[in-house]
Amino acid sequence: MTDHAVFMRRCLELAQKGQGQVSPNPMVGAVIVHDGKIVAEGWHQQYGGPHAEPNALAALPAGIPLHECTVYVNLEPCSHYGKTPPCAGLLAEKGIGRVVVGSSDPNPLVNGRGIQMLKDVGIVVESGVLQSACDDFNRRFMVFHRERCPYVILKWACSQDGFMAPENRERLQISGEEARVMLHRWRGQEDAVLIGANTAIMDNPMLDRRLSPGKNPLRVVLDPHLRAPQLQGDFPTLVLNSLQDKKEGNCEWLKMPQNFGVANILEKLYNKQIASVLVEGGPETLKRFLDSGFGDEVRIIRSKKMHMENGLKAPDIHWNMDHSEETETDIIEFYRRGKAPCG
Repeated sequence: MTDHAVFMRRCLELAQKGQGQVSPNPMVGAVIVHDGKIVAEGWHQQYGGPHAEPNALAALPAGIPLHECTVYVNLEPCSHYGKTPPCAGLLAEKGIGRVVVGSSDPNPLVNGRGIQMLKDVGIVVESGVLQSACDDFNRRFMVFHRERCPYVILKWACSQDGFMAPENRERLQISGEEARVMLHRWRGQEDAVLIGANTAIMDNPMLDRRLSPGKNPLRVVLDPHLRAPQLQGDFPTLVLNSLQDKKEGNCEWLKMPQNFGVANILEKLYNKQIASVLVEGGPETLKRFLDSGFGDEVRIIRSKKMHMENGLKAPDIHWNMDHSEETETDIIEFYRRGKAPCG
């Protein structure tokens, strides 16, 4: 592995620390290298807080000449004023000698302007280092800006023979404890978790991440006719319906068109700056997303031992499996595919 690749991998390791904390911003890490050694590191830690580059510069020991340093960053430095000043401008002001970039920033406010800002003051810029890995790492951010749509992950748990619940929809714990902890961690990695009205009525779930410390996602309920009770737990909740607009406490009801579809749902979430959504609904909601052509990932928690023989059948999935993981009681299957455009 070349030095460029080693330092860029380190950027990704640092950036990972911001997962679940920085959305809708991307996860970014930065390392500063002098004489072939890392002398400072930083990452974007919190939405609205300093980005990776200023955090790395703040950690740089005194006396190191910046014009002899190379800054590695997995995403193009920003070039616009948002909640913080532009990072490209800061690097230019500090007189950094060289910048090595992984991904270009698809945000229309940046989109090559950060790199050009650096070049305009004579900084040497090399881009596209481990680009495929860097693009995939920030795939939620990439889809959000390139396709103006949230990144969609469909998740369900099922018996070994492919059933999600008994015929009477009686609540049944299918997955084991390790898989449940994993699910709660997944929730904290996404901006929102979504269910349909039937799941809200039958299960009244909390949809939080109490088994894995961190930020709870926005809860989204698809309830066109307002049949479901308000979910338990006083967490931010968005109810998409066809009857009313209303806000009360942590709950918002947003009126949608009659017979609203998946494209309408994702458009509303995009407009609310929701960059990713974990769909945890029942078979009907999951099939609705799959049939509409929306979905970037599918994650199936499949019991090793539980058999139902009949009941509510899980959706059929014909994608190629990306990989699988195993716990004592479950096999977790991961599937990936390309994104259908919104609208």
